[in-house]
Amino acid sequence: MTGTTLTDRALLRISGEEAKIFLQGLLTRDVPGLKEGEPRWTALLTPQGKALFDFILWADGGDVLIDCEGAQADALARRLALYRLRRKVAITRADELAVHWALEAPGKPFDPRLPQLGHRWIAPADEGDASAAFRAHRLSLGIFEGVGELGQDQILWLEANAGELGGVDYDKGCYVGQENTARMHYRNKVNRRLVAVPLARADEKRQKAALPDLGLSIELRRVEDIDAADLPGWLAGAMMDQAAE
Repeated sequence: MTGTTLTDRALLRISGEEAKIFLQGLLTRDVPGLKEGEPRWTALLTPQGKALFDFILWADGGDVLIDCEGAQADALARRLALYRLRRKVAITRADELAVHWALEAPGKPFDPRLPQLGHRWIAPADEGDASAAFRAHRLSLGIFEGVGELGQDQILWLEANAGELGGVDYDKGCYVGQENTARMHYRNKVNRRLVAVPLARADEKRQKAALPDLGLSIELRRVEDIDAADLPGWLAGAMMDQAAE
């Protein structure tokens, strides 16, 4: 197996006796229950519930590894440090390790958002670069990540389809942005959704990112304005179930 490194990703290590409790009060997923080999997709939100940074958590002994967008790793570390106060927590780069991906990698964990995304794991970097292949595959499934696609303080976390992709634990304690996120969920008030449409049908007023290389426009559209053909199967099924509740 060669060429599996996602070179556009980076790893932060959160260590110290209060590492998991520190993250528990900030992030959308439960952290103390994190287990090795069972990663979790989560986010740091604004108090209004809008996405600032999304990333994947990995347990590493008593530490937590944050699998994040490489270009935003230092900014994320600085933002987390603002919340650290006097807690016994260290936030460092784990540059000796890298994030890997492959569609087929028996024995490796699945991407926590959707099994169809393939397998994802942590190991020292190899000489290849799977970033472009993973990006194309991920977007073909209508799954978005990173500042370039989600923006920062622009869209609500549930509008990024985080509920359907396992990006929220509704039964955990408080975290930044929890009040509005929970209210939207329990009142079934996700009125807009992030979707990918062919670039030829782009609506610039709704567009969050244009991807000419893939012929796609990422847009935040009202649910009633979304063409059923633009909904990936996993999202269409989830929305039908929600409508029936």
